[in-house]
Amino acid sequence: MLVAILLGFIFSMLMPVAGKFFKGKFAIVSSLVPLVLFAYFAQFIPQVSNGDLVVHSYSWVPAFGVNLDFNLDGLSLLFSLMITGIGFLVFVYTASYLKGHEYLDRFYGYLGMFMAAMLGLVLSDNLISMFIFWELTSISSFFLIGFNNSNPESRRSAVMALAITGFGGLFLLVGALFLGAVGGSYSITELLSSSEAIADSPYYILIAVMIFMAAFTKSAQFPFHFWLPGAMKAPTPVSTYLHSATMVKAGIYLLMRLTPVLGSTEFWNSTLLIVGAITMTYAAVHTLFRTDLKGILAYSTISALGILVFLIGQGTEGALLAAAVFIVVHALYKATLFLVTGIIDHQTHSRDVTFLKGLRKVMLPVAIAGFLAAISSAGVPPTIGFLGKELTYESTLAVVGTPILWIALILITKILLLHAGFVAGISPFMGKLPAKLQNTKTPGPLLWVPPLILATGGILLGIFPGLIDGPLIKPVVTAMGENVGDQYLALWHGFNTVLWLSVATIVIGTVLYFVLKPSQRLVATAARVEFLSPKSLMTGAWNIFNTISSFWTGTFQNGYLRNYVSTIMVFMIGLTGYALWNTATFSINFSTLTDITLYEVAVVGMMMIAVIYTVFTRSRLAAVASMGVVGLAICLVFVFYSAPDLAMTQFSIDTLTVILFVLVLYRLPRYLKLSNYKTRIKDGVLSIAFGAIITVLVLEVLAEPVGSEISDYYAQNAYVLAHGKNVVNVILVDFRGSDTFMEIAVLAIAAIGVFALLKLRLKETDQR
Repeated sequence: MLVAILLGFIFSMLMPVAGKFFKGKFAIVSSLVPLVLFAYFAQFIPQVSNGDLVVHSYSWVPAFGVNLDFNLDGLSLLFSLMITGIGFLVFVYTASYLKGHEYLDRFYGYLGMFMAAMLGLVLSDNLISMFIFWELTSISSFFLIGFNNSNPESRRSAVMALAITGFGGLFLLVGALFLGAVGGSYSITELLSSSEAIADSPYYILIAVMIFMAAFTKSAQFPFHFWLPGAMKAPTPVSTYLHSATMVKAGIYLLMRLTPVLGSTEFWNSTLLIVGAITMTYAAVHTLFRTDLKGILAYSTISALGILVFLIGQGTEGALLAAAVFIVVHALYKATLFLVTGIIDHQTHSRDVTFLKGLRKVMLPVAIAGFLAAISSAGVPPTIGFLGKELTYESTLAVVGTPILWIALILITKILLLHAGFVAGISPFMGKLPAKLQNTKTPGPLLWVPPLILATGGILLGIFPGLIDGPLIKPVVTAMGENVGDQYLALWHGFNTVLWLSVATIVIGTVLYFVLKPSQRLVATAARVEFLSPKSLMTGAWNIFNTISSFWTGTFQNGYLRNYVSTIMVFMIGLTGYALWNTATFSINFSTLTDITLYEVAVVGMMMIAVIYTVFTRSRLAAVASMGVVGLAICLVFVFYSAPDLAMTQFSIDTLTVILFVLVLYRLPRYLKLSNYKTRIKDGVLSIAFGAIITVLVLEVLAEPVGSEISDYYAQNAYVLAHGKNVVNVILVDFRGSDTFMEIAVLAIAAIGVFALLKLRLKETDQR
């Protein structure tokens, strides 16, 4: 299973080497990667449907309980099949949609990386490894959304998506750490047995909030939804893959996966119920005020994600069954509508639904796919959308408390989503073809076959729901801790309240479609209240934060090294001085100190004279030379106290520093008034205060009892364990070898950077 996940990463890493092969007529060969993975996961359907689990574990950091544990059950299998199945069709579609694009190989590399990250996320049974894959999906989606990097809007949308989803990832990490600490393990399977203890923990609310924040940001729940419409600046294959079938459902997957662990409380269910209801209704209303096809689909996607959160919040067996079915429903019809929109944009160079008409005459296969997807989104029988809608109504009717409110909200949402589906899937193909579109041609099969397959799947699964009922849907509900019993999927359940709600949805939604047409007037109406939207409010908060940050940076990081040093010293004096004022004893037994020798007094006197000369000289070179005297005097102090290695290091570094300073300053004016008297007074006061703080610290250290356990350990084991007689060298090379190695690596990287800068030859235009 690890190899299956790594296959996408390996494919991506091959792009820089074999990318040219995938940019030409062989681009479609890349689709074999998701196809092979789809076949691999499909073979587990019989095993998983029988209730068996496929578990693979690989040791990674066992000391911290972090392993690469993968668990294939009903829930992870459903998502894996969607990721690879829809991924295969998107790869095929991309071969034609981006045919001849200069960076097609790069695009495939990003897609492969994203597919692998999503597979790792849904298959992970360890919270920490799940977090790593979670962040990889955010990073790879950043590359995909910003693929058209010459477009400022694409770059801005990519940064926005990364900021929101990456921000949520931090909450996931905190939640995972607390959950692992409370539950005693990072393994999700092991946490199932600790669900009651976790619910009774004082940290339960904190854990739940952290998981909510991660899921809500990833799955575009109100008020974090605004990044998803902006991400529609990406190419259509990205919108199809990331924002209808996979990435935006990562948050949904997280909630479904942790429902058996955290979902046994009123706080969990009520929060999801309320947030889901607000999101689905808010986004559904927004679809009325959009004329761009991608904009309509973006808000309808947000609404659909809200429905899924709403169903998970209900927490009942019927609600979880409805959520499982609706995941399949939404993936099929929304991916189809996105692909259809991409074809329309590709062939007509427009996504304006007020302009697009009559396209059935020039692209009939695309029109058929759009029509089938539209009726599936509307829940018209015999599509699988009808089953999903009935299950949603049935579970909502059973909600304890105020079912009338929830039924009203879900009914309004479904009616508006029907309207949005008809506008996106039917409206562009009906009516008279405009004169400007007379020359529009039917696209090649690589473009229209993938959406037609998905749309046909929505009809086929509606007529034969048994194809997914036992093999896929019921194992999903079982994985969430519920038992569906003898319940089965079927188109007909008799005349009941659910049926009449479905009929009302279709009738009212269809009437609304014919009565309320998208228009610029509605767009202008929404624009007038845009300042109240979460996006505008958060953008305003961001601007305030940016202004404060700019002021802070301009004040404390103004490009002057002396200002940086002064700022650091002031804060250190203030913090350390405050601590010493409350804790320092200022007492020391001078009788325990060794006698002061004449040569020590001489060396200190040399240092003081050199320091005074440095302060008052007007010559740069003289100041550098006198500072060199201070450094050499410190070398003598090290020699006096039996530290020849430190003395040699100090001598080498100090000598080299003096030489470099002299070379740099040699051609500058020799005499110069470096600062005025006010600056010197300020620097003098700061230096005296800093020296006083260091002196007090040294006295406090000398007054503390010395523990020799660590030094004794190194002295006793330097030769025995490391076979070295120089204890200091043994510590650096063996006991702290990793630390030393990293320091050497940093120096090597810095040296390479300096060498590259020295060799850099810029054009005159670049220099300016």
